[in-house]
Amino acid sequence: MNQQSNLSRLMEYAGRHRYFTYASWVLSALSALVALVPFWYIWKIIREVLEVAPDFSMAQELTHNGWMAVLTAILSVLIYIAGLMCSHVAAFRVATNIRRQAMRQIVRLPLGVAEAFGSGKLRKIVNESSAATETYLAHQLPDRAGAIATPCGLLVLLFAFDWRLGLLSLIPVALGFLIMMSMTGAKMRQKMTEYQNALGDMSNEAVEYVRGIPVVKTFGQTIFTFKKFKDAIDRYGVWVIAYTKDLRTPMLFYTAAINSVFVFLIAGGLLFTQGGVTNTFLLNLMFYIIITPVISLTLTRIMFQSENAMIVDDAIQRIDSVLNLAPLSEPENPATPKDSSIAVEDVSFSYDGNKAALRHISLSIQPGQVVAFVGPSGGGKTTLASLISRFFDPQQGRIRIGGVDLRNISKQTLMNTVSFVFQDSKLIKASILDNVRMGRPQASREEVLAALKSAQCTDILEKLPDGVDTVIGTKGVYLSGGEQQRLAIARVMLKDTPIVILDEATAFADPDNESRVQAAFNELSKGKTVLLIAHRLSTVAHADRIFVLKDGQIAESGSFRELSEATGVFSSMWKDYQTSVQWKVAKEGATR
Repeated sequence: MNQQSNLSRLMEYAGRHRYFTYASWVLSALSALVALVPFWYIWKIIREVLEVAPDFSMAQELTHNGWMAVLTAILSVLIYIAGLMCSHVAAFRVATNIRRQAMRQIVRLPLGVAEAFGSGKLRKIVNESSAATETYLAHQLPDRAGAIATPCGLLVLLFAFDWRLGLLSLIPVALGFLIMMSMTGAKMRQKMTEYQNALGDMSNEAVEYVRGIPVVKTFGQTIFTFKKFKDAIDRYGVWVIAYTKDLRTPMLFYTAAINSVFVFLIAGGLLFTQGGVTNTFLLNLMFYIIITPVISLTLTRIMFQSENAMIVDDAIQRIDSVLNLAPLSEPENPATPKDSSIAVEDVSFSYDGNKAALRHISLSIQPGQVVAFVGPSGGGKTTLASLISRFFDPQQGRIRIGGVDLRNISKQTLMNTVSFVFQDSKLIKASILDNVRMGRPQASREEVLAALKSAQCTDILEKLPDGVDTVIGTKGVYLSGGEQQRLAIARVMLKDTPIVILDEATAFADPDNESRVQAAFNELSKGKTVLLIAHRLSTVAHADRIFVLKDGQIAESGSFRELSEATGVFSSMWKDYQTSVQWKVAKEGATR
């Protein structure tokens, strides 16, 4: 995607505010030209000083020229500020519209796709990529207009007084420009993409690491357990060091080139004054010594603007990577499920198109049944539950709820039909009342309190200073994993959907919380179709039917009694589980 198309894309987001962007360019260019006028007045001051020396009392225009230099400099700053005000109006509008469109797209995406993308990467794209466009439009584009106008005005000044010195002043500019091109070409563009990828990976792994801190504390693990996070940091460090070393030599020559203008001017001065020094030449030489630093400053601004343009190009591509994801299809003629039955018909699914996570799964669940999915890790339990919740669509086969294909059920109807209690429940920084009310926003305070009571949350409310109005995450108010699970169950109870999916929600609960969570589950399950993803096999003893998934297929199914008495995957897992629960930690010094 080239730079012009990037600008066109940004102007689409700007809408009618694009005219503020165009105005900022004009004002910035005008400001750059006006900024050169004080140098002309300085030249007049030097000329008058040389003409009247040593009797400086003869100078009549020094004060006037001095004030004119100050006033034109102030005028330049005011014009530039006006340009920035215009550019910021458009830039803020563009950043806001990008964030709105990105968030609308994320909301429409299957939840599984968003989870696979990574919350850290999504946050970086929504916040930082849109912020990069804001910086580009608000500052860099107006500065670029000024950087283009400045050399044009400088060329006039450089050749207006002494064309020979003007040519000498342009030699380091040409050298610096050639070196700059070697640093900002296609190779640099690829490096910028690699940099953003490394930064995005590290940001994403950092978010996942912070989320996993409760596991670290619970099981006494170390930071090295999160190897992916450490590897991301190491990769970023290696890349940055190598990249810095690659640019070290060209940057050294570039800095030397753009700051060598005085060498050429002094050499030219010695060459051109072999026959004697005139006041005119001395005046022009002093003027060039004063004005040529503007050249190196302008060239440096152009170099950094080229780098920033590549950052924006990468930012737009990352925004497009979200906007181009296929959202969930919405049916033209949506249907309503007739009951809470679930039918999975020859379903196959793969996350990456290679290894199948599920292969030809078929099963039937009747309304009101409690069904458990168990099996070895990676067998496909959570994947199957995610498909039933329509976090993804299967690549083969279909899933029906109440006799209706999931793809023919509207998103709102599906949300009112299926609830999901995750293994790691998420609560927002808001009151308990608002957190639970998310399940049904129109619910009254009394209905929320009733749901909290049914979810065994009375003890939580009693210990908090403001009860149900306590804001989680403020003034040191934090909840344990089991307490958060009970609030999540209260939210689902308030929502009151006919189908509930429980993804091992007691994983991080202590024994006291686990008993309360289990009691809340029993209350939640009344009269509903329940799908239980279980790792602790003791939680599935009362399930109406158990499906054992292994390697993406249903290895066996039946009641708890049937499976535990048979010789198969479940009976083997059950024996291992019974052995593990009998393990005890021996006290130091205790006899065996």
